[in-house]
Amino acid sequence: MRKVVELLAFIGYEPAFSLKDSITGENTETVKAKTNKFKRKEITRIGVAGFCFANIMMLSFPEYLSSGTLEASLKKFFPLVNFMLSLPVLFYCAGTFFISAWKGLKQKLINIDAPIALAIVVTFGRSYYEILSGHGAGYLDSGTGIIFFMLVGRWFQNKTYDSLSFDRDYLSFLPLSITIVKDEIQNGFLQRIEKTAPVNTVKKGDHILVRNGEIIPVDAKLIEGKADIDYSFVNGENEPVQIVNGSIIYAGGKQVGSTILLAVEKEVSQSYITELWNNDIFTKKKHRSESYIHPWSRYFTFTLFAIAFGGTIFWAILNPLNIIPALVSVLIVACPCSLLLSATFTYGNLLRIFGRNKFYLKNAHIIEMLAGVDTIVFDKTGTLTQPTMSLVEYSGNPLSEIEKNMLTSLSNQTSHSLGKVLSSKLNGSLSKLIPVQNFKEYSGLGVEGLVNDKIVRLGTGGFIHSKNDEAIKNDGTRINVEIGSVYKGYFKISNHYREGIKLLVEKLNNEGYDLHVLSGDHNGEKENLVSIFGKEAAIKFRQLPEDKLDYIKTLQEDHKKVLMLGDGLNDAGALMQADVGIAINNNDSQFTPACDGILIADRIHDLSKYLRYAKSGKRIVTFSFILSIIYNLVGISFAVSASLSPIVAAILMPASSISIVLFVTVEGNISALRLKLSQPLNNKSLQG
Repeated sequence: MRKVVELLAFIGYEPAFSLKDSITGENTETVKAKTNKFKRKEITRIGVAGFCFANIMMLSFPEYLSSGTLEASLKKFFPLVNFMLSLPVLFYCAGTFFISAWKGLKQKLINIDAPIALAIVVTFGRSYYEILSGHGAGYLDSGTGIIFFMLVGRWFQNKTYDSLSFDRDYLSFLPLSITIVKDEIQNGFLQRIEKTAPVNTVKKGDHILVRNGEIIPVDAKLIEGKADIDYSFVNGENEPVQIVNGSIIYAGGKQVGSTILLAVEKEVSQSYITELWNNDIFTKKKHRSESYIHPWSRYFTFTLFAIAFGGTIFWAILNPLNIIPALVSVLIVACPCSLLLSATFTYGNLLRIFGRNKFYLKNAHIIEMLAGVDTIVFDKTGTLTQPTMSLVEYSGNPLSEIEKNMLTSLSNQTSHSLGKVLSSKLNGSLSKLIPVQNFKEYSGLGVEGLVNDKIVRLGTGGFIHSKNDEAIKNDGTRINVEIGSVYKGYFKISNHYREGIKLLVEKLNNEGYDLHVLSGDHNGEKENLVSIFGKEAAIKFRQLPEDKLDYIKTLQEDHKKVLMLGDGLNDAGALMQADVGIAINNNDSQFTPACDGILIADRIHDLSKYLRYAKSGKRIVTFSFILSIIYNLVGISFAVSASLSPIVAAILMPASSISIVLFVTVEGNISALRLKLSQPLNNKSLQG
């Protein structure tokens, strides 16, 4: 199996495995996005449309440049070739626009594809009539140009989304298999047999082995071994919890330490993590306000119909010979595609530049939502802090080298995270460990042992025997030190905040954003957070997943537009509830909960730039809309007066579309340069 997977990955079809697939028996959008990265049908449509459009344009030049003096045989031959080249564009490449427009009409809506479909029908219909009746060469260059540019714009816009996963649920992060332990008689002896089995086949009563670093997929009871469970994946609590034999360990926890044996209490479908994900927010489609682009395109379409109808009545009374030229010229020159192309290419270009700067958005509409955000909510653990790094500060009587070595030897005996942090910190300058005798660990209190014939204790203030005011203080992040019944001092362990966080907060405050912090951890970091966010900031600790979701909901009920940034499963509900939910990817795991975007953690300090760039995108679209409307008004005024040749109209339409595309692309790049977001970066670090 491994060789098959490696071969598939080598030739460009990397498989994606998920527990959800094994349970539901069907592929998810996540798998489709990763295994079908390039959407070959879209590429084929673009290729066909581009080939036909280029050749039709080339064959149309003689008609435009000859001023009607083209040789008769060629005058009939070129339009017929164009007719044949246009058929695959109309019936194959343009299918997506007709299907989308029809679905909208069935729902009694005029969506953004309706005017495009109308322009295609009018342009191709009029062209086929002229070619087949021998009255002209038609406007197939304009018609195929519309389709080609729109297909390219949409591919450009969706390119980032195709390579990422924004909709993963909890089943995507649980292990596919687990080690089941059974006692069987072999060769007359009772032996413990280990077998690997799919997680979804595990039943209540089964015994399973969980090794260091593995996520526990089911609710189970500890029956053997020393369990030190990291629940940060579920509830954001940064400190692992020590579990005694006979206690329940909930699904989603990760074992830190030696292998443990568990008895399954609940299957995957009934576990705590499943209940967490069954919140109503995950069964609903995320509410989105309608893009301001849609009303503009609808109003434009209605206005266009009204002008065309009015012009038809006017010329029917005054001069019926001008009805067809005026009607066709109005519908062609006033095609709303330039309006739609401006938004498509602007946001497509912004998505590309965001992606180059390690910020990956689900679709173009998220850019509009980002531009309207006024409130930002941060998760603490893993978002503001760096999970793999901690700051360790010692206060008290100076420690000799031998005393440091004694403390290193003792802390090295425990699998508790704080002990490991301390051991790693002290071991930097020491190489030889001292044997520890009578080692004892007291859950939630500390550890002790006989080192160099002295009793050494590390732990809470209440655990230390010596009477000392400093030892009595305990905020959850202190490790007090006692050597030979003498209190030495304490190590204070605090979170390491990401580089540039304080400066980012200052910028966001200056730009008028309302900032909040939610943490599933204890309040030991309150002092540090207040120093970063200020005394007036809303900072909440010990927040359960449902608390975070409800907090976001309360802000929205107060008419706030909320951006939420989080990194764990405990943040998934809040990310879904928020107007924009951004998952922070730390590069050390593939976990990205359901979200609207993915931001690589080492670029979180650029959040202010990203928000300003999103606002600049909206300004570019608005300005290009104004230019396009001015162009359309001028063109319509000539067309409705029957003084604009349909051939000239056919030339002007693709020219206007190209100019709009160039304008919005250049403006988008200039805005990126101003914000220093134009440098290409390596984004291969993002997985999943």
